[in-house]
Amino acid sequence: MSQIFIGKIIEEELRNQERSVVWLSRKLNCNRTNVYKIFNRTSIDTELLLKISNVLKRNFFEPYISRLEP
Repeated sequence: MSQIFIGKIIEEELRNQERSVVWLSRKLNCNRTNVYKIFNRTSIDTELLLKISNVLKRNFFEPYISRLEP
C-alpha cells in the first residue's frame, strides 16, 4: 500500500482553488511558515485535518477512508 502525502494533497487543493498560503494561514490562525510545514507532512493531526477540510470545503479524510479494509 502506498503512503499518502496529505500535505501535498492539501497544497494541490489550495492551488486548485487559487488561494494563497497567507489566506490559509489566516483561516487556520497560524503563520504561513506553519502552512508550508503542513505541505511537507505525510501525516497530520485529525483535528487540524478537520479544520483544513472545513476551510477548503473538501474531505481530506477520503484518501484514508478509501484504504480501510472491509
